[in-house]
Amino acid sequence: MSDAYVPESRWRTLAAAALVGGGLLLVAFVGFRGLSGGGGEEASTGADVRQVAFHDAEGNRRTLADYQGKVVLVDVWATWCPPCRKSLPEVAELQKAGGDRYVVLPISVDRGGWNDVKPYLAQNPQLGLTAYVPDGAKGLEPFGEIRGIPTTIIIDRQGRVVKRWAGYGEGMAKRALEEALKGR
Repeated sequence: MSDAYVPESRWRTLAAAALVGGGLLLVAFVGFRGLSGGGGEEASTGADVRQVAFHDAEGNRRTLADYQGKVVLVDVWATWCPPCRKSLPEVAELQKAGGDRYVVLPISVDRGGWNDVKPYLAQNPQLGLTAYVPDGAKGLEPFGEIRGIPTTIIIDRQGRVVKRWAGYGEGMAKRALEEALKGR
């Protein structure tokens, strides 16, 4: 009898863990949806997003228009997001390699802004990441609804969306950047 009980308890434990995990993901997803500006639609391919505004760590306000003439990869992320944390080493590597060819802008949507981002970056100096935060509630609004994070958006030299996706897949950002760079 005890042999029959152990597997059943394991299944109950696994089922409970799956329900709790799924519930937490749902809460994070629903809670995050409140952060994304826009009217419920995401910016489509070709949308002009030059007015997207954000701040650097020194408080300087910037927009994507500041990078006109360069291909831009925007990575929308948060310190509490496990897939985001997994993607950040690749994002940082791409950021360092950009130079004159392209720009990588990791924009954190942590509710605490720099109060969340600066300690995270200080605890992870190996990343060498230069991060940004949105300029208020409407800073990322031109992107439309951000339905999940990380969200990666590739922007062409004229400030238009070329490609956009949510989630992390190893090498996806690099491949999309290379495609956009060929599009001269």
